[in-house]
Amino acid sequence: MTLRPASLEEAQDMVQAAARLLPRGGGSKPALSTPPETVPVLELSGLSGVLEYEPDEYTFTALAGTPVAVVENLLAQHGQYLPFDPMRAREGATLGGTVAAGVSGPGRQRYGGVRDFLIGVRFIDGQGQLVRGGGKVVKNAAGFDLPKLMIGSLGRLGVLVELTFKVFPGPAAYTTLKLTYPHLEIALTDIYRLTTSSLELHALDLGPADAGGNNWTLWVRLGGLAEALSARVERMREFLLAPKGGATATEIIQAPAEGTLWQEVKELTWVPGNWALVKVPLTPKRIPILETQLAKLEVRRRYSAGGNVAWLGWPAGESWAGKLDSLLTQLDLSGLVLLGPPGVTRLGVNPGAPLARRVKQALDPEGRFLDL
Repeated sequence: MTLRPASLEEAQDMVQAAARLLPRGGGSKPALSTPPETVPVLELSGLSGVLEYEPDEYTFTALAGTPVAVVENLLAQHGQYLPFDPMRAREGATLGGTVAAGVSGPGRQRYGGVRDFLIGVRFIDGQGQLVRGGGKVVKNAAGFDLPKLMIGSLGRLGVLVELTFKVFPGPAAYTTLKLTYPHLEIALTDIYRLTTSSLELHALDLGPADAGGNNWTLWVRLGGLAEALSARVERMREFLLAPKGGATATEIIQAPAEGTLWQEVKELTWVPGNWALVKVPLTPKRIPILETQLAKLEVRRRYSAGGNVAWLGWPAGESWAGKLDSLLTQLDLSGLVLLGPPGVTRLGVNPGAPLARRVKQALDPEGRFLDL
């Protein structure tokens, strides 16, 4: 059953009347937004629209069901954007779903993820009460940080209904430098050199160039004034090619191909439609250990945010979740399932579970929302 409130009051009434339910935004991450058959969906598409936007203040407030694409178009008219690159916008991702899933795109490399731009929330708790956390100004820092708690909450702590973000001026142009490496270790060395240098990077992604993992591709994205980008790319290229035994090939990608490249990353179109997609937080030092296991399997992967996030595309056949769960548990890693069959949301270890259960008990004492 699907419940579709047209107002905050209706949403509160529906929460109070339901024994169990799961909030859903645009459904762009089906593994997170598809409940068991006996649990109703609280569809928030009716709670949509930008309530306030102050371009001079670099903030906006919108209802949680507002599509990300609508907000991006509005911000672009004023030369502004959300630097964390919200994912799956073309697939209907909403602001509420983006916060609840807690996922950010490749742009988090420079300015941080969604948690660094969300400054205020309103949500309905498990008793149907409307709760506000944070504020509508960037300087707000007082009180319990409810906005941070709602990031990655997966609709298990409350129903997000209103969100306030800060925004940044958008770069006038982008250029991407593509480098090819014969071995993973060499590519990781350059990632370390880049992330510890003073060079400004908008995105830094790594992926295998072939199924066997014998060659690797590093994408380095730069953004800024169009007239300055050529010189910056050349300095970047010289920096990376200075040590002997590094990249074996380089390519400079310009618009429009450059924009298409990163759009595919944000939309996750590199993952086959019938596969599962799992987000795994890690560090660059742990990539070789993970790769020793992945190289033996039919799995597609991409390492983003300078190697701090792994995106694993996994064939969603029989027992796929059990196999990946065992692998991640063995390596002491955790996974969040975004795409694929419903029923499984988390894999591997979950070190934050004890705190999450305490927070859930405070915000949803009657257990109306699904378990964390």
